Amino acid sequence: MSDEVKKDNGPSGPPVWMLSLADLISLLLTFFVMLFAMSKVKIDRWDEVVDALSQSIKPAPKEENDEPMASLNIPRVYRKPAMNLDYLSAVIDDAIDDNPVLGDAKMSRDADKLVISLPGDILFVAGSSEMTPKAKQALFVLGGVLRNIGNRIGVQGHTDPRPLSGRGQYASNWELSLARAGAVANELKKSGYTDYINIYGFAASRYDQLPKLLDEEARFAMARRVDIVIEPHGGSGIGGT
Repeated sequence: MSDEVKKDNGPSGPPVWMLSLADLISLLLTFFVMLFAMSKVKIDRWDEVVDALSQSIKPAPKEENDEPMASLNIPRVYRKPAMNLDYLSAVIDDAIDDNPVLGDAKMSRDADKLVISLPGDILFVAGSSEMTPKAKQALFVLGGVLRNIGNRIGVQGHTDPRPLSGRGQYASNWELSLARAGAVANELKKSGYTDYINIYGFAASRYDQLPKLLDEEARFAMARRVDIVIEPHGGSGIGGT
């Protein structure tokens, strides 16, 4: 028996058909590359595709709607800023000096408030809230200054302690003082002050605060007055003074 030596040629190669398939795929790929290189892109169709993709990726922003977002809308109200009382005091002092109709007005400070006192005998007909022509002129000048400020303002009416005769329009000093405060506030409104104004009728309740060194008639005359009280801050005018 003869000895035969078997040769080991290693692992067999890929099938022949796979080589043909690889050649075919390479040819097809080359064909599509050449086809794409020779083609022309239609700009309008390209823009449509880009827009469609943009809308799907990033939706269009929601349009703003000016319609009410709630069942009840509160309108915005612009208010002038409050003016420094030291500066305002100097402005009013100049107005008093420059206008003879304000010559009887007195200005003072009450804690953190500025008070302009107007004598009732100059402002009103005795025993009534009817304003004199000079009073209307004075308040027109004063209102021209106050119309430019945003400070809260209150108007306080005062009388002397003597009771009314009962034959006039008002039955009590309280009614008279309140009516006079309202008359002054109304004139300030006519002069251009646009914010709310609180009015108060104190009658003779603050008579004891007047200087006791004055004789009785002088104190009575000082008691019959209307005070315009200017606060250091702004606001709607609603609240105590």
